[in-house]
Amino acid sequence: MSTTLRVFIVDDETLARERLKELLNDCAAELPLSLAGEAANGRDALESLTVTPADVVLVDIRMPQMDGIELARHLAHLSPPPAVIFTTAYDSYAIQAFDLHVVDYLLKPIRRTRLLEALQRVRPNQLTDAQLRQLQREPRQHLSIHERGKIVLVPLDEVLYLRAEQKYVTVRTSAQEYLSEESLTALEQEFAARFVRIHRNCLVAKAAIVAFERASDDAGSESHWVVSLTGLAERLAISRRQHSVVRELI
Repeated sequence: MSTTLRVFIVDDETLARERLKELLNDCAAELPLSLAGEAANGRDALESLTVTPADVVLVDIRMPQMDGIELARHLAHLSPPPAVIFTTAYDSYAIQAFDLHVVDYLLKPIRRTRLLEALQRVRPNQLTDAQLRQLQREPRQHLSIHERGKIVLVPLDEVLYLRAEQKYVTVRTSAQEYLSEESLTALEQEFAARFVRIHRNCLVAKAAIVAFERASDDAGSESHWVVSLTGLAERLAISRRQHSVVRELI
């Protein structure tokens, strides 16, 4: 962490960002700090922080498109990850976070003394994904993928299937494939409402299913079930163990 604390602000409300900048300016008299940047949403914040790092990110929890908890989960993939301080007007979030003893919160309206106190005890981010998942009330809307030194956000709405292959999970959209280091089991637990397991190593998006068919290989072996997905020529095999799932979906 640099001698001067680099602070990044994420809040969808312009007035809230301006208020935080004023408070940071007031805090600068007692704590060396600088404004690393600001963003009105999580996607823009992640894109900026990939290029211009910060030591700490002040993140509003309630934001459209991507809430603050999901943003924090994506920020944890940065190297090194910034510390995160959440800002919120909702006490229920704060109570839950303090019970976990894992994160600092600033309740709105934010006071200078409270902001200074939070910044003075900032340390490198040690939040685990499991801890952040406990705070998150809704599943993520994006998967974060490491690609050529950057983090790419893949909307879950575009994902057709997730398939475990060796130590990675292939994330397939109609346009391309990505490689994720998340486990298939954890993804299945988080997105149970969105995906269904058709094989021990594969989950498919329920909304993308076009049809189930019986197929056999060229050798004329016993036929098996396959599933066709929207926008994908490839047909995916369904294991015998998952036949009951197929029947339920039909």
